[in-house]
Amino acid sequence: MKDFRIAITVILSLAITSCGRIKDGEYTLHLLTTNDVHGAWFDATYTDGNSQNSLFAISRLVNNFRDSVGTDNVILLDAGDCLQGDNAPYYFNNIDTISPHLFPRLLAYMKYDAVAIGNHDIETGHSVYDRVCKEMNDVGIPFLGGNAIKNSSSISEKEGEKSGYPFSDRYFQTYKIINRGGLKVAILGYTNPNMKAWLMEDIWSGMHFISLIPLIQQDVDRIIAAEKPQIVIVAIHSGTGEGKGDSYESQGLDLLSQLRGVDFLVCSHDHRPYIAQNDSICLINSGSHAKNVGHGQITLTVQNGKVVSKTLSAENIPANFKQIDTSMKQLFQPEYQKVKEFTLTEVGSLDTDIHTRDALIGMSSYINLIHTLGLTETDADISIAAPLSYNKTIKAGTLLYNDLFSIYPYENQLFIVTLSGQEIINFLEHSYNNWITDISSGHLLNIAPHNDPRNNQENWSFVNRFYNFDSAAGIYYTVDIEKPAGERIKILSMADGTPFNLSKQYKVAMTSYRASGGGGLLQQAGINPDKIDERTVEKLAEYREILYHYLKKHKAITQDAISDRNIIGGWEFIPRLKAKKLLDADMNLLFYK
Repeated sequence: MKDFRIAITVILSLAITSCGRIKDGEYTLHLLTTNDVHGAWFDATYTDGNSQNSLFAISRLVNNFRDSVGTDNVILLDAGDCLQGDNAPYYFNNIDTISPHLFPRLLAYMKYDAVAIGNHDIETGHSVYDRVCKEMNDVGIPFLGGNAIKNSSSISEKEGEKSGYPFSDRYFQTYKIINRGGLKVAILGYTNPNMKAWLMEDIWSGMHFISLIPLIQQDVDRIIAAEKPQIVIVAIHSGTGEGKGDSYESQGLDLLSQLRGVDFLVCSHDHRPYIAQNDSICLINSGSHAKNVGHGQITLTVQNGKVVSKTLSAENIPANFKQIDTSMKQLFQPEYQKVKEFTLTEVGSLDTDIHTRDALIGMSSYINLIHTLGLTETDADISIAAPLSYNKTIKAGTLLYNDLFSIYPYENQLFIVTLSGQEIINFLEHSYNNWITDISSGHLLNIAPHNDPRNNQENWSFVNRFYNFDSAAGIYYTVDIEKPAGERIKILSMADGTPFNLSKQYKVAMTSYRASGGGGLLQQAGINPDKIDERTVEKLAEYREILYHYLKKHKAITQDAISDRNIIGGWEFIPRLKAKKLLDADMNLLFYK
């Protein structure tokens, strides 16, 4: 836990509130923050009732703060990614669409002041986030996203970068003014500007997303001039980053070094608990999944109606998942039961254990299943897919709907796009270049030891993100580990034995995330994701829904059905013995060290 104290002298008076001149004296407010909760709303798992991290534990911690320092001296914010990641949001997003959505009711109970919208909140689609936004507004809690600009804006991007955008041109609300503890507080919120790299445009139609730099400073300056707040807080759904100015996705430390007139910067997105400072601002990232509460404290001294000094401190406070708000649990017990009943619905059976980590070293039942869906439930010639669960096991036997979340945790659609044979080879070369390394390093998998900032322990992990390790099915191919990057892939034939043609256009099944440019593999293969609509043959349902309908039709997932080489073909690392020896050693470091 990090803690620090900062004292600064404020030159310009920000001393006029809506009630007139601020009284002389000392004022102390407490900022409490959450982010990347990812649907960790309930305190018990749905399958076995075991205790888990939840908003119920956060609520108790917040209530204790309010009881200790006074409700009027506490501000409660969230920095996004609330509506995806657990069975509960999925249920209220997609299954029960008639009842009032649960999330705004949870926020209202806990008395949140505002929430910044995250990329996974946008991923739920207009029908969900527009509805949730309205219901949040109805209880006085804005969903903030000031860098989502309406496409109808009359301001060009060049003009906007120079002088900013009118607040009326924002798709979501940009800021909220609250009075707390006798002080005027401005809360600004923004989402991740890198949305285009992950999500298809129809999910966020009617708007586009711009960089947080210089927009936030422009907005802060305008709000300070118009509202004259004593405290300014900015919540962003953006990663902490490295502060090098080269990450569009993670601009936290970049903003920390540049922003003026801001007291607290609340970051998120990378699930990285982190506290930082410069001469006048605190950065708080509480991590993810309701494990911590970010806590910022600010003390103002006012003399002759003017703020003459500020003292700031920040820390992350672990939330004890077993100490919960019991009244909150009782109130929302009926909603928990609805989600539990849905989760425990039997959907079919599985005749063999599936281990998702097996997909990291070759063909596996897990990825074979995803490929089978892409090839048998569509008219695609080839399937491209990556593991989305790192180390899960789905046991043979009766499958519950809950197991489908382990197999496919995200709401990605299945897209069919056209790629030439050469583009498929280029795509796979880049995928395996991220996945494996030069074997002269003594490793085959591209892994390295590092200190995990989430738990402060040294672990071996992949240098790149495993959910971008795409393999292909519908063809036979080899990956030669003795060849240099760019020369490893050799496609032998189609799965049915017919020749593979470099110049032919093939129908390829892939996720909407990949088709929109997620992971950069299309770009690396020389394909412009902005032009992907011209190549898109069909947009189907989400993979999990396709899996559900597959089970309704076939009643079971069988090894024979998902391992049919006439459908999925096959691939392997060569030379086999050398590859196996290296893979065994690398997997030992990753999972057993």
